[in-house]
Amino acid sequence: MTVLVTDDSLLARKSLIKVLRELEPDAEIIEAQNGLEAYEYYCKRSRDISLVFLDLTMPVMDGFEALEKIMAFDSQAKVVIVSADIQPKSQERVMGAGAKTVIPKPISSDKMRTLFLSGLV
Repeated sequence: MTVLVTDDSLLARKSLIKVLRELEPDAEIIEAQNGLEAYEYYCKRSRDISLVFLDLTMPVMDGFEALEKIMAFDSQAKVVIVSADIQPKSQERVMGAGAKTVIPKPISSDKMRTLFLSGLV
């Protein structure tokens, strides 16, 4: 399994990666600092990437635009939004754009375990 973790916060990326390692110790993890990097990585390695975790509020290209571009490139992409922005309008927008689900920050082992057990990813 190859996972793309996208967040402009190094701490947020490391926290998510730590939890991922607990659940999927053999996963290859790629890190992106903004939506543009995520989109470029996805375009280059879409056949390899099983799952994308995407923050919404980032410089260069935000998660909303990155999600739209990734889904336009690959309508079967599995993208999970991990964000502190859990306003209903934001959730509606990302779910309408093709995200599998939204997980509010901070991420925890329990939230991630539930995600993996849900069958969404």
